Amino acid sequence: MGNYSCHAYGYEELCQTHVLQVNVPPVILVYPETQAQEPGVSASLHCHADGIPNPKILVRYEDTGAYTCIAKNEVGVDEDISSLFVEDSARKTRLSVGNMFYVFSDEGITVLQPSECEIRRHIKRTERIMASYEEMCPKSEGVSPEHCVWSSAVSVRDKYIYVTQPFQKRLLVIDTQAQNVVQMVETDPFPVKLLYDKSHDQVWVLSWGSMQKSHPTLQVIPQASVGEVHHTLRTPFQRVDDFFIPPTNLIITHIRFGFVFLKSEPAVHKIDLETFHRVKTISLKNYSCVPISMAYTHLTGFYFIQCRSQSRDPSSAQPQLLIDSVTDTVIGPNLNITGQPYVSPDGRYIITPDQQCGKVRVQTVSFQGVLGLSRELDTSFIVSDLVFQPSFTKSNQYSVVAASGSGTDLLISDLATGHSEVLRSLKEPLSHHTWPWGGPNRVVVSSGLFGLYLVTPSAESLFVLNGKLNTPHCEVSDIKRGNTVVWVGEV
Repeated sequence: MGNYSCHAYGYEELCQTHVLQVNVPPVILVYPETQAQEPGVSASLHCHADGIPNPKILVRYEDTGAYTCIAKNEVGVDEDISSLFVEDSARKTRLSVGNMFYVFSDEGITVLQPSECEIRRHIKRTERIMASYEEMCPKSEGVSPEHCVWSSAVSVRDKYIYVTQPFQKRLLVIDTQAQNVVQMVETDPFPVKLLYDKSHDQVWVLSWGSMQKSHPTLQVIPQASVGEVHHTLRTPFQRVDDFFIPPTNLIITHIRFGFVFLKSEPAVHKIDLETFHRVKTISLKNYSCVPISMAYTHLTGFYFIQCRSQSRDPSSAQPQLLIDSVTDTVIGPNLNITGQPYVSPDGRYIITPDQQCGKVRVQTVSFQGVLGLSRELDTSFIVSDLVFQPSFTKSNQYSVVAASGSGTDLLISDLATGHSEVLRSLKEPLSHHTWPWGGPNRVVVSSGLFGLYLVTPSAESLFVLNGKLNTPHCEVSDIKRGNTVVWVGEV
């Protein structure tokens, strides 16, 4: 997307503008690909498509039990088939190990099947790691308390989960098929944040060096989805405050570059994710912006940067900055919007909770690449975490779900209709001092593109929410500090 202006040399008032819009043929996804149901039992299937412009979806039924989902827009067509088999209960397959939440808490790891609120497996903190036979949560002298301590986890192609143990200067690898801890990987001290780079099949690890963040480093685990003994590679970056890797989606399947922020530095460093080399440094000094977080939408090609002032004055919130991803130039402030930006999976919505005034600002991106302020949501609370849930009222749309960091409320807003409601009485979250690892002190995690359920923890329990009905589904008790949660889809 972009405007290209031609000027006559010496006659600047003579100008002609050409508007370029890049259209993308649709890519469709169906769920499930196959299913078996007993006679008389209802069955459902879901179709989702991305493309530019937004594709229309049709479903064609064949007498063979094959349902064809067809996505069509101005530049192409894509289709996929979901098959339904009707069979008696005697032919049902064995119990599935997929479509589970993995919740990491004081007492170990809870594997939760959300629709039945059933704990399928509890990996206790005293269990042993298969490869080394070490305890999963050993006590370190004078440092670690008598319970498991986790800080960040990622799913790697639904085959493995990597999860950090900051006090043990290591991370654990969980095999989701076996539902066991199969390996530990040593890292620099105090690993606190993980991101999975799907394009290169590698896990990035940010370590603080100490609780005071005295020696922060970035490491990378290559071939993360391969079942072998893993190790870390060191990157050349020191004094790392944070980093950002844009997510993939149905139409953007490869990401080449990421970004690193260094301590108290008004700049972002563009890095090649394959070689780990610094490609370019983009200065933000003219805007007195020290970056805190980033987001990206492919529809405009804009990076959104959350800023704090170089003076570290908490009362002077800095507006977000926009960076053009083609030229790597700073365009300027994103209106007067402050806070951490979140971008919907289709790139069409940018949601920013303002931590000072309790509002959530919703921006939209048109397929022509025009960014505009759509509306403001009044939350009356400070948002801890925010996630996008597929809308159940309109195809290829999303609802936004935001959890309070200090109270018991949770906001659900349908971005297509503008309808909002607040769930209350979800119990108090962890206090900030009991969650020292940065990031949200109360996460909210969805169950994927076709998922019905979300989970959010309180200080001593876990709530499962029904995303279609916008109601609490159940509460799972005796899960203390379960603020590290991963969804694992089909295994």
